This record gives sequence, structure tokens and C-alpha cells, in this order.
Amino acid sequence: VFLGAPVCAIAKVAVRDTYPVSTRGQAMAVFGLGVMLGPIIGPTLGGWLTEYYDWRWVFYVNVPIGVAALVLALGFLPKRGTDPSARIDLFGFATLGLAIAALQLFLDRGEQLDWFSSLEIQVELALFLLGLYLFVVHSVTARRATFVDRRLFTDRTFVVSQLLVFIVGAVLLATLALLSPYLENLLDYPVLTAGLVLAPRGIGTMIAMVVVGRLIARVDARVLLGFGFGLTAYALYEMSLYTLDVSEATIIRTGIIQGFGIGFVFVPLSTVAFATLPSELRTQGTGFYSLMRNIGSSVGISMMTFLLTRNGQILHASLGEHVSPYARGVQWLGDTLDLTTEQGRAAVNALVGQQAEVIAYADCFRLMMAASLVALPLLLLLKVPDAGSAHKPAMAMD
Repeated sequence: VFLGAPVCAIAKVAVRDTYPVSTRGQAMAVFGLGVMLGPIIGPTLGGWLTEYYDWRWVFYVNVPIGVAALVLALGFLPKRGTDPSARIDLFGFATLGLAIAALQLFLDRGEQLDWFSSLEIQVELALFLLGLYLFVVHSVTARRATFVDRRLFTDRTFVVSQLLVFIVGAVLLATLALLSPYLENLLDYPVLTAGLVLAPRGIGTMIAMVVVGRLIARVDARVLLGFGFGLTAYALYEMSLYTLDVSEATIIRTGIIQGFGIGFVFVPLSTVAFATLPSELRTQGTGFYSLMRNIGSSVGISMMTFLLTRNGQILHASLGEHVSPYARGVQWLGDTLDLTTEQGRAAVNALVGQQAEVIAYADCFRLMMAASLVALPLLLLLKVPDAGSAHKPAMAMD
């Protein structure tokens, strides 16, 4: 979070400072390709590295990429002047940092430590609430400039955009976090095959971003966002219908649809979020925007992992209640799953557990589908400039 938010903020500000309004939408589309394709291509690259090298290379591979990014940033990012009179709100920074760090630990370690049965998790939640409380009270009551400018939260479009990007982060990363174990554990896909099956969703994202880069100056951004969220919800609905017999073609097709939908969301949302912000607030706005996307990803993954484990246990117990030697379904299973033998009972238990997991995954996909649909009414609260206004100055100059 502390690395991703500043990097995205600096990059977005550079894009806005470098490109005129007439081409800014297309520039944001190109920038968005890197932001969205990273997590989409990640499972494929990770599977290939794990299969042919070692799982540690999933982390090592970031070193040369990070060095190259640093060199390019130093060489090409425009230099901006600094304000000697500017001061950092250390108390605001410290309390926000405490809240975010505690939240990340709470989300990352909660499932491992059985959540609130662990003292560590209770302490981390308490630190998060304390840090958040102190940060909010300080930001509201401070007389001097605060770490996050209060004026950001008086802009309705910006605030609604933060809710929307939180949903995008939660849905995108949580879907990938669920699909990989679904393919590997339930469908017995090798790691590399699972990565290759998930890769085509990146094709949908690339196509969508190229298309939306052309449309953003001519079509109302809310229409593009609605189309994108609608496609994402439809893809998640199809995922909720997956069974153990689902074909690779179906998984690939659904992934492309979801990738296409996410591509139609990211570029208009990145553009609209700052359309009504004053120029002096856009730097802080981009940092907060990236922070909300990263937090959304963490919350989405943790919540879906928790619900998957919990619902799987509940469903296993519920389905197990109907398993007996007198149940017609059990009788149809044949002698190989005979409940009167230890081997047969173990096989039936494994089968029940497998079916319970399939249903638990479906419930998680339906929940994310509902989250995507909840975003649609929020689009009515966005205030966007006229679709053609950004394009007219360029035509006049031509």
C-alpha cells in the first residue's frame, strides 16, 4: 500500500500534466493497461515461474522490474518544483499510517489466526480503530493544513469515485484469488495450466481500454461505467454457475468478459474521479484514489477467503446430514462408496466436501456480483463534464 499508492499518484499526475485534455483519456487508457494487466497477468507468470523454476522467483522477478521502473522514472518523469513553506502533518501521517498498517495485518493474518479468537487480531483491530479515530478527529479539528486536505471530501464526485474504485479493487483481486485455487484444487489443473486459462482475461482488458480510450471523449463516462459494471456482474453470475464439469472454453470466455468489463470501468473512473477537483488537490486525490483501490483489494481477498472457508464448513455439515445408507442418492453411488466400509465413508466424505466447496465458491461469486450491481446506482451521483467538451478544443485548433 505504501509503495503502490505514491507510485500511482506520481504517474497519474505526470499523465495529467503532460497531456492536453483532448488526449488525456487515451493517455489514461494506456496508463491503465499497466495498472490492470499487472494483477491479471500475475497468475500466469507466477504459474510459469513456479512450474519451471521455483516459487521464490515470484518475488525475485520484481527486482529487475523495479530497478528498470526506477531508472525510467528518473529519466522521463517531469521535474516539479517544491514549496519550501510546505509542511508535513506528522501527526496525521502517523495516525493514518498506524490505521493502514494495523488494517493490513488484521486482514492478512485474520484467517490464519482464527480471527477474534486471537489476541493479536484483537489488538490489530483496536489499533486500526484508534488510528482511524485520531486521524479523523485531527483532520476535522486541526487549524493548520492536515495530511489529507479536508476539501477532498467536499467533492461529491471524488467521494463517490472512492467507493467505486474500492469495489473495483475488491472484485478484481478477489476474483483472481478465488479462481486460482478453484482451478488447482477442485479441477486438478496444474499450476501452469491454471495460469494460462486465466490469462485471456487480460486480452479483454486490453481491447476494452483501447476502445474506451477512443470513446471517452464522445460518450458520457457514466454510460461507459454502467456498461463495464454490468459486464462484470454478468461474468460473476456465470462464474457462480461453475461446476466440476465446467470446460476450459467456458472459463476463458467468462474471463474475457470480466476483463472487458473491468477495462470499461477503470479508464472512465480514473478520468471522472478528478474531473471536478481543483488542480491543487489532484496530487493528494490520486494518492488517496490508489490507496482506496489497494485497500479494496485487501478487504475483498480477506473477506472472500473467510467466507469461502466458513461457508465450506457449514455446507459440508449441512450436506452431510443427508448422507446415510438409506438415502437414494447414496445407494446410486454403487459399491465403491459403501458407507458400511471405512474406505467408502472416507470417499463419501471427500465427495461431500468437494460439493460443499463448489457451492461455497458460487456464493462468493454471487456476493461479488451483488457488489458490482450496487455500484450502478452510485453512478447517478457522479458529476461529469460534457462528453464532447474535451474534444472540441482539439478540433478548433485543427
